[in-house]
Amino acid sequence: MARLAMQRALEPDWIDELFEQERGLQYTRQLLFSTTVELMSVVAVGMRPSLHAAAKACKDLPVSLQALYDKINGTSPGLVRALVQGSATRLGEVLAPMLGGKAPMVPGYQLRIVDGNHLPASEKRLKPLRGFRGAALPGQSLVVYDPDTDLVVDMLPCEDGHANERTMMQAIQQQAQPGQLWIADRNFSTRAIFCRWQERGSCFIVREHGRTPSPQELEPMQLRGRIDTGIVHEQAVSIEDEQGKPLRLRRVELHLEHPTEDGDTVIRLLTNLPAWKFTARSVARVYRFRWNSEVQSLGHPRAALFAFGVAVMAYNVLAVLQSAVWVAHELQEDDIELSSYCFADEIRTHYAGMVMAVIPTAWAPYDNTTADQLAEVLLQIALHANPKSLRKHTRGPKPSAKKGYVSAAVARRHVATARVLKNGLVK
Repeated sequence: MARLAMQRALEPDWIDELFEQERGLQYTRQLLFSTTVELMSVVAVGMRPSLHAAAKACKDLPVSLQALYDKINGTSPGLVRALVQGSATRLGEVLAPMLGGKAPMVPGYQLRIVDGNHLPASEKRLKPLRGFRGAALPGQSLVVYDPDTDLVVDMLPCEDGHANERTMMQAIQQQAQPGQLWIADRNFSTRAIFCRWQERGSCFIVREHGRTPSPQELEPMQLRGRIDTGIVHEQAVSIEDEQGKPLRLRRVELHLEHPTEDGDTVIRLLTNLPAWKFTARSVARVYRFRWNSEVQSLGHPRAALFAFGVAVMAYNVLAVLQSAVWVAHELQEDDIELSSYCFADEIRTHYAGMVMAVIPTAWAPYDNTTADQLAEVLLQIALHANPKSLRKHTRGPKPSAKKGYVSAAVARRHVATARVLKNGLVK
């Protein structure tokens, strides 16, 4: 299933055609862009520990390792974004016949969750970075997630790890359409962002920042009831758009029973959803659909963003496999949630052996299959999967224990686990 879905998402002719459209100053001589994507995808799904290892295992690599690195380091952010958008569209066409009867999370709206992702600090392999003591940030991106299909549908890469996420939002919002509901955290709580969504006919739910946009209160706060996480209040507020005209919004205030990880006990949300469609309690529940993502970084900014983009495509492939198993075994009736980690672990464990055992020509009949045909094939194969071995096992909340002050010598002291267990009370 993974091989067929990857074949659909990373079809070489499509990728090379996309490269010609978005390549900028790059060019193709011996190394096709589809080859670099294929090598990076092997690393992204964990089948090879590094790009170097993947290149060494590729018998038909037509260029040197240095030429491969130069190709990847020159991949433009615009090309990475086009790869993510295009692959999501291609996989979405496969998901459509599978999920045709699945009800959307928010009836009447196409849900979009936007989140900023700062790539973790990388090792200082680049020579100009070796003199710096601080962390080297290879880049960041804005990621747009569709929870109804479980696909990442857009990604805006940025080479500057310190760039303001709010300034990047304008390019993302060009994709906003009427009938969409966008959810974002307080980093995107600005007057300009709200007004652009309003102009494009989109709805939004955004956690209010403490300083911006400082809306004007139009009425006292009113109690609206309780949800499972706390008590909900609501009031009408207003901000001015870029022309100075008032934009009326709703402020939903959730008083939490248990504080967040940051210690917050009150969460304020701003939304333009109509009150006759969504109560304040519904708004508070919908905001809990937030999503975030992390990935291991490479050193060069463009290489790191390229690796993250391919990892996002690999995530989308896993989402298609999960949906196939979910639909084939009718898990919606059993309320069983599947784990992407378990799927990835299965692929890591068995993929290399499958590739060795199956001759390459066996995949040729699937080259020209339509999206509907591929969906049918995936559902047939998914019937042989064991959902119990792929389900998510969630543990209870970790009890919080406040740590008291100790001296640095005590904090750094090493202990032998076996001795502590032997001398203590083992339950």
